[in-house]
Formats: sequence, structure tokens, C-alpha cells
Amino acid sequence: MVTTVNTTGRTGVAIPRPETSRGGLTRRGFATATLGATAAIGLPASAAQADPAASQHGFDPADWGSVRDQFTLSRDYLQFSAFVLASHPRQVRDAIERYRDALDADPIAAGAGFIDEDGSLEVRTSLAGFLGTDADDVALTDSTTMGLALLYGGLRLGSGQEVLTSEHDFYATHQALRLRHQRGGVPVRKIRLYDDPAMATPDEIVTRIVRSITPRTRVLALTWVNSDNGVKLPARAIADALRDINARRDLSDHVLLCLDGVHGFAAENITMTDLGCDFFATSTHKWLHGPRGTGLLWGKPEHWPFVAPVIPNFSREGYEGWVGDRDPVAAPAILNTPGGYHSFEQRWAVPAAVRFHETIGRARIAKRITSQATLLKDELDRLPNVRVLTPRDPSISAGVVCCTVEGWAAADAEHELRAVHKVIATETPYAQPHLRFGPTMLTAPEQIGRVVKAVRALR
Repeated sequence: MVTTVNTTGRTGVAIPRPETSRGGLTRRGFATATLGATAAIGLPASAAQADPAASQHGFDPADWGSVRDQFTLSRDYLQFSAFVLASHPRQVRDAIERYRDALDADPIAAGAGFIDEDGSLEVRTSLAGFLGTDADDVALTDSTTMGLALLYGGLRLGSGQEVLTSEHDFYATHQALRLRHQRGGVPVRKIRLYDDPAMATPDEIVTRIVRSITPRTRVLALTWVNSDNGVKLPARAIADALRDINARRDLSDHVLLCLDGVHGFAAENITMTDLGCDFFATSTHKWLHGPRGTGLLWGKPEHWPFVAPVIPNFSREGYEGWVGDRDPVAAPAILNTPGGYHSFEQRWAVPAAVRFHETIGRARIAKRITSQATLLKDELDRLPNVRVLTPRDPSISAGVVCCTVEGWAAADAEHELRAVHKVIATETPYAQPHLRFGPTMLTAPEQIGRVVKAVRALR
């Protein structure tokens, strides 16, 4: 039996609430009610269901040409920056449209099945499967930046504990840490992990990190794949080194490896167990080609309790705590998922992006990206007017390929490549900008020669 209770605060929506023998709500019961409401308004009930339109659209995931055909991305250019703000495949566009149409037709009914978990159960389950972890360890965000801000803004740090980061990290990490320092005076130190990115080695990076850790170090805030030079940190080796250090510390004093993982997520075929970090923030709208404005923050269950929620959560447990004038009892990742109204049609379409990626094959996609990136680096390195900044070795690089062109500012080179040669590259948004390329599942090995020819023409 299902009854409804009006505990939605200002939303005014009656939420399906399964009864239990104690009169409380179980997560399994809530999931059942949510999926039932979803089915009642004709929305997809399972993130794992196959794409019913695949055959009628002639999609063949084994054919890279067919994969490319799922995107409306302009064919007038060579798209070597499609990873920055990704184009959506048809499967994701269709899912967004279905949810948007349902919300436009009857927003109260369409939202009723999701309102106090905003569809998060299905989305978190889908992302958890992709990460190889548990749904209760995944918080939903709107971006990598939001995830990093929630993490570094909410981490409970003791007196005298410090944060260690690198000089190479992006604005989002540095600014989140700067804001935390301004609010609470938390010490933040920056170190260099390498002097020449092209010559960086895993041993050098791990050695510099270990030598910089002090008894005060609580957080190691790093970027897995640097978007300015393409260096991929040896996360597993760093985690192993920290394990030896943490073996001599209490849990509340462990050095936490926290990663901005956005340029490795979906470009690399790896799980959180493989990576070894303690917290991982990313968006889905880059290499996964997921809905824009969606992301996640994952953490190990033993470390989530050290993160205090910054934004009120709209979970059932949150509302029950509010009504009962007590702290909510729920998995910390759920409480760290910001509440409020989001672009729900985008968020609910995340499982379609995961499904699309996995249908093609995670290993196949990662191999295609890596092989093209390696070929591009090798060919650019042959040009006398180019200096490749990204390491040649795939073990310490991913899909991002960065370089400088003699006599050209990065912004001017980007403009020339687009306007004259129909090649879309990007200028990296750092103090010393570089020219950046990113082969994806949408580019092809035979296009590499045309890209190199265009760069060669920059005289």
C-alpha cells in the first residue's frame, strides 16, 4: 500500500511514500514508488534498458562511421576539440527531449516521481556502475567546478591541517582552495610536480609529492589529466605511496587524494578501484558526451563522513529531518547532492549517455582515443616549428595533446587553424596559454595527417 504525505515544504507536491512496519521510509521502498510514478507518466523506468530506437535508426556501435552519424556536429571542420563542451549523440538528445516534453506537458506529474530525489536514484546507479562503485557513494552535481567547491568547501579539517596542491592545477581547484583559505585560514601549499611536462615521469611525480607531505598534510588536491599540457598523473602510484604514509595515521588524519578527473573520465577505461583516489569530481559533458550541466562527486564511504554538506539536499531523509527538527540520517553522498531545482531533463538523460558509451565499448573508445593521440604527438613532434608539451608515453598522458608553435600566440594559431584550415583546436585557459587538440571517438586516424599539415602551414 502506498500513501502520500505532504512533506515537500514549499514545493506543494504530494510525494508517494511507501509504508513500512515502523511507519518509516526505506530506500528500496522509495525507489519502487519513484519508478512506479515514472511509469505512470510514460518515462523510462530503467537506466539499463536497451535503446529501442537503435535498430530503426541503423545505429551500429561496432562501426565508427555509424557512431559519428549519431551526432549533428558540423562536418565542415575537423572536430579536435569536441571534448570541451560535448555535442550530444542522438540517444542523449532523444532522452532530453522526452523528459522536456513530459515536463512541459505536465510539470507536476512529471516531477512527482522524482521531486525529493530529483531522479537521482536512477542517475546515481548508472554513474556508479560506470565508476565500478556503489550508488550511495555518488553525489550529483552540475559540473566539476561545483563538485570541487562542495568537496573543498565542506571537508572538515582540524587545527593545523593543511592542503597540498600543485602549481599545474586548473582555476577551479586553485580558486576553491583559495576561497576555503579565505573563509577559515586553512593553509594551502603549491608544489611543482615536474619542470618539463614533455619529460615528466611517474617516479619523478610521486617522489616530489611524497617529499612534500608533512605531518600537517590532510588533503592532496590534484588534477588527474592536466588540460594545459596533457600530463596524466600516475594516480595509482600516488595512492599506493599514500597508503604507506596513511598506515601510520588515524583515519581522521589520512592524506586524502582528491582528483579533478574530468579529462580522464570516459577517455580512459578505468574504475575508481583502479584509480585508487579518495574523492573524484567530474562532469559528464566532456569525454562521455553526456548532457550539459551534469556532473558528480564520488568518495570512498569511509571518508564521506568528513565532508559537511554545504547546500541543503532535497532527499527524503533531508525533509524528514527538517520536519522532525533533527539532523537527517542518510548516506553522506546523498546529503552532499545539492537540492533545489535543476535542469532535470538534462540530469535524467545521463543514463542514456552512459548506455551509449558502454554500448560502443569503453575499452574500444579508450583505445581509439589513445592511438590517435599518440599518432598526433608523434607527427607534430616531427615539425621543426612545433614543441609538443604532452608526454609521448600513454601511461602518463591521455587524450589531451598540447603544443606551442614557434612565432604564434596560441589564440592566433587557434583562429588561423579554424578560419583557414577548418581545424578546430582550442587555446588553453591558463596564464601561459598553449594550443590544444583532443582526438575523440568522433575523430578518425586518417584525419591526423590533415591536422598536422595545417599546423605545418603556420609559418
